Amino acid sequence: MSCNSGSISTYVPTPENPWNKQRIQHFFRRAGFGASSSNISDALTKTPSVFVSDEIDAVVNLSTTAPPPWAYMAESDYTDIDTQMQEQHVEWFTEWENDMLVNPLRGRFTLFWSNHFVTRLEDYWCSSWMFDYYNVIQKNSFGNFKQFVTEIGIAPAMLIFLNGFENTAAEPNENYARELFELFTLGVNNGYTQNDIVETARALTGYTLIDEFCAPIIFDVNDFDATEKTIFGRTGNWGYHDLIAILFEEKGTLIANYICEKLYTHFISPEVNAQIISELANTLILNDFELVPVYKQLFKSEHFFNENAIGTIVKSPFDLYNIHYKETGFATDSEVLLNLVWYCSEIGQKMFEPLDVAGWQGNHDWVNSSTLIGRWKSFDYFLWWTWENDKENLRDLAVNLTSNSNNPEEITTIIVDHILPKGLQTDLDYEIATDIFKDEVPQNYFDDNSWNLQWDTAPYQVLVLLFHIISLPEFQLK
Repeated sequence: MSCNSGSISTYVPTPENPWNKQRIQHFFRRAGFGASSSNISDALTKTPSVFVSDEIDAVVNLSTTAPPPWAYMAESDYTDIDTQMQEQHVEWFTEWENDMLVNPLRGRFTLFWSNHFVTRLEDYWCSSWMFDYYNVIQKNSFGNFKQFVTEIGIAPAMLIFLNGFENTAAEPNENYARELFELFTLGVNNGYTQNDIVETARALTGYTLIDEFCAPIIFDVNDFDATEKTIFGRTGNWGYHDLIAILFEEKGTLIANYICEKLYTHFISPEVNAQIISELANTLILNDFELVPVYKQLFKSEHFFNENAIGTIVKSPFDLYNIHYKETGFATDSEVLLNLVWYCSEIGQKMFEPLDVAGWQGNHDWVNSSTLIGRWKSFDYFLWWTWENDKENLRDLAVNLTSNSNNPEEITTIIVDHILPKGLQTDLDYEIATDIFKDEVPQNYFDDNSWNLQWDTAPYQVLVLLFHIISLPEFQLK
C-alpha cells in the first residue's frame, strides 16, 4: 500500500514540507522529462500553484509540431516507397525524441496518451498515417477527452490497427468496439455487455473508403449499417458520432473514474487511492471532460507533492535517457537522439510500437535481469560520447551545480542529490561516492585545497562519478 497520505487540496509549503529543488524536480520528472537548472531557478521564484499553472498553460498555448513535407503523401507520391518510407520513419522518430527534450511536458503527455490509445506502426506501416496519429495525440493531450476519443477512433492508424476499415454492414468487425470500451474508456467488464459491443460495432461501420495505400480513409455510406441499434438501452439508427455521445452520456462517471485511475497510476503511484481518484473524476465530469483542470488539480495537490510520492516509480527507458540529458544539460546531436530511440527499443520501449493493444504496463515491468544490464551498458555509449565530443560539459555540470566548489565531498553530494530523487541512504554511501569522484588524484591535493574543478582531471572525475551513479538502484527511480 502507498504511504502517501496527502489530500487533493492544493499544496501549500510549510517548514516541514518546503517548496524546494527536490519537489520541483519531482514535478518535472513525473510530468515531463526532468528540469534544467534554469527551470528550477524559475520555479523557486513562484508559488507551487502558480508554477504548475504556468507550466501547463504554456503547453496549452503551444502550436503542434509542424507537419513534415511527407505528412500527406499517398503511395502514388513515392518513387521508391520502401526506402523513402523507412527514411521518413527515422526522421519522425528523431523528431518525437526532440519534442520530448524541447517541450518535456507535452512530450510526456503525448507518450502517455499514445500508450493509452495504442496503435502499432508495424501493423499500418505508413508515414502519413503515422504523422496523423502523432498529430491527433499531441493536439488532444491537453484538450477535451470526448473530442480525443472521437478523433482517435477514425484516425487511419487506428482504423487499420483495430480493423475499423473492414467494419461494414455486411460484415461487422467488433475489434474497435471492444477496445473502445475495454481499454480506451470504461475498463475491462465495466458497464457494458457483449451485446453492447455487437451493437456498437454496427454503429461504427462505414469508415472504409480508401483510394490507395496511405490515402485518407473516409466514410462510405454504402458500408454503413443504417438500421436501428440498441446501445446501453438506447435504440435508434445510431452512427459514429451518436455512439460517442451516448457513451459519455450514459457512462460518464465510469469513464471519468477509469481515466483518472489511469492518470493516477502513471503519475502518482501504481497503488491507487480511491478517494483521490474519485475527486479527480468529479473534476473531469464537472468540466465536461476537459483534461487541463484535472491535470492542474492533480499536479498542484499536496498528494502529488507528498514526500512519500517522490522517487517511487521506476523510470521508463525514455525517462532514463531524457531525464539524464535534461538534468545534465549535456549536448546531443541527431545521431545521439536516434541512438537514444534505438536503445529504448532494445530495453523494452520501441517508439510507435507498444507491446500490444493494452500498451506498456510500466513501473516494475521495465526492469528484469536483461533490461537492467542494458540500462547500465547503454550509458557506456552516452557518457563516453560526451567525454569524446565535449568533455567540458562534464566540468560545466559540476561547476554550475556547485558554484565552482573545490570541496570533493560537497561536489559529490550536490551532484548525487541532483540526479537521484532522494539522494543516497547513508553517510557511508556518500563516502564511497566521494572516493570514486576523487579518482586517482592524490589526497594531499584535496587536503591543502590546491585541487579545484579547473584541473585537467576534473572532467574525468565527474565522468567516473556519473558511471557510479547510474549503476545505483536509486538511479532507476523517479
